Amino acid sequence: MLLTGAAAAFAGVARGANAPFALSDAQWRQKLSPAAYRVLRQAGTEQPFTSPLLNEHRRGRFACAGCDLPLFSTNTKFDSGTGWPSFWQPLAHAVATHTDYEIGLPRTEVHCLRCAGHLGHVFDDGPAPTGKRYCMNGVALVFHAGAA
Repeated sequence: MLLTGAAAAFAGVARGANAPFALSDAQWRQKLSPAAYRVLRQAGTEQPFTSPLLNEHRRGRFACAGCDLPLFSTNTKFDSGTGWPSFWQPLAHAVATHTDYEIGLPRTEVHCLRCAGHLGHVFDDGPAPTGKRYCMNGVALVFHAGAA
């Protein structure tokens, strides 16, 4: 596993055993919907164009559905046309990344820095100013209207 950026401090935290916010598997199953559990704790992917957050356009922040850590501002959300909520930049100290090979090719997986929940992947085909597309599973996020 290749680690980058904030993931250096994240090494060994995959799926949250040693994450700052950790629950037992039974507690995660009780806390999360089956779909959120599958994505956040088992690195699943929701079907595209199914998340209500895809069309969320109010001012606010998107937080982790597992631990409520603020992850993304609506100021960085954009319509990528992929069917998943997309952002060009996370909030500071919100996510960690590492390279995964789940589909046989390297991709950069994105995790919540607090609970290690799987959020989605980041790609190098996003808009300026970063050129990044943080393609997130909507079921892994909750929206809080207010200050972005």
